[in-house]
Amino acid sequence: MPVAVKICGLSTPETVRVAAEAGAAYVGFVFFPPSPRHISTEQAAALAAGVPGRMRKVGVFVDPTDALLDETIARVDLDILQLHGQETPARVRDIRARYGRDVMKAIAVAEPADIETAKSYESVSDLLLFDAKAPKTLENALPGGNGLVFDWQLIRQENWSRPWMLSGGLDSDNVAEAITTSGAKIVDVSSGVESRPGQKDVGKIQDFIRAAHTTR
Repeated sequence: MPVAVKICGLSTPETVRVAAEAGAAYVGFVFFPPSPRHISTEQAAALAAGVPGRMRKVGVFVDPTDALLDETIARVDLDILQLHGQETPARVRDIRARYGRDVMKAIAVAEPADIETAKSYESVSDLLLFDAKAPKTLENALPGGNGLVFDWQLIRQENWSRPWMLSGGLDSDNVAEAITTSGAKIVDVSSGVESRPGQKDVGKIQDFIRAAHTTR
């Protein structure tokens, strides 16, 4: 079975269509204003309406308030809530219970201690996402989408009780190596399929999905 792909940070009908036609399993919409990939709930609702039923729609949030989640979920048909901030395990558990949707917790990884942190979220989330931790010296760093990689061996060595995605600096050139090294069955990409921050490139989307799907 081919590795599943999530294309994150989509903002146009064309890129949603191309991701679907190329075989992506997940599409992500970002609800975080500092990100160049941020879109409004109105935009997201329109895009979500064009997503085929076989694909899962992911809303990406960073330390969201209940008010933001209430408003977004009321307007946008989302399957998964991705939490990409400093949410505690208790907060993740509460969101999962309140909204009755699958919750994915993103974990920033740079060293073995971060893997221990990830374990505290296994029992309260439905999926995990491993992303590269931005160094403190990186100016204007975002919670994700910085185009950075981490040591993929760190996650391969663990037996995870939840499905997980690999993210962080992936593109069509390195995704095969990333899958082989980490053992990932799902990969997530955002900046790696862009021509500039926030602008997805349909050719790069196609190339990435093709590269991921041909990896064994």
